[in-house]
Amino acid sequence: MSESLQSGFIGHLIELRNRLMKALLSILLIFIALVYFANDIYAFVADPLVQSLPENSTMIATDVTAPFFAPFKLTLFISLFAAIPFILHQVWSFIAPGLYQHEKRMLVPILVSSIVLFYSGIAFCYFVVMPIILGFFTSVGPEMMTLSPDISSYLSFILKLFFAFGVAFEIPVAIMLLCWSGATTTQSLREKRPYIAVGAFVVAMFLTPPDVLSQTLLALPMLLLFELGLILAAFYTKKTTEQQEEEL
Repeated sequence: MSESLQSGFIGHLIELRNRLMKALLSILLIFIALVYFANDIYAFVADPLVQSLPENSTMIATDVTAPFFAPFKLTLFISLFAAIPFILHQVWSFIAPGLYQHEKRMLVPILVSSIVLFYSGIAFCYFVVMPIILGFFTSVGPEMMTLSPDISSYLSFILKLFFAFGVAFEIPVAIMLLCWSGATTTQSLREKRPYIAVGAFVVAMFLTPPDVLSQTLLALPMLLLFELGLILAAFYTKKTTEQQEEEL
C-alpha cells in the first residue's frame, strides 16, 4: 500500500472514530438531560398497562434493584431513540463526500423518511397497538387471578414491541434502496406478493410476543407499508434515471 493510500485510509478511520464518538456523546447528553425524569418516563410508558389493569391491581417489582434499574434502562433506550436523527446525520456526513450528486438527492429524502417512519412505528405501537393487546391480555385471565405485572418484565416486553414496530415501519425505505441499487425491481416484488404476505406474518411472529393478536397488528401494517414502498420505489427509480441521463 502506497504512503498516500495508507494516509488516506488512516484519515478515514480517524473521521469514522470521530463520528462514532459524536454519536455516543449525543446519546450521553440526552441521557443526562432525561435521567432526572426516569420515573416519570417509565410511568408514561407504563400508562397503557396501568389503564388496562383491573381495579386495585398494581405493578410490582420482584427484584430489589428493579425500581432503580428499570426506569434507568428505559431512559437509556429512549435516549438512543431520541438521538437517531443526529446519529444518521453523522452517518450521512461520513458517506456524503463519496456520493454522486444524483445519489445525494436520492439519499437525503430516504434518511429523513427513515427517521419519520421509525418514530411513526413507535408511536403506532404506543397509541394503537398497546392499548388493544394489553386490554385483551388483562381481560382474558381467570376471575380468581390477581394480575400484578413485574416492572422489569413489562420493560422487556415494551422495548421489544417498540423495536419491532420501529424497524417494521422501515419497509418502504428498504424497498426503495433495493430497487434503486438494482437488487430487485418493483415488478418482481409485485409478482412475489403472496410469498411476501406469508413472510410478513412469519417475521411478525418472531418480532412480537407469542400471540396471534400482536402478530396480526404488526403484519398488517407491514403489508400496507410494502405497497407504499412499491409506489415510492417506482417513482424515485424513474426520477433517478432521468436525473442520471440529464447529468450525462
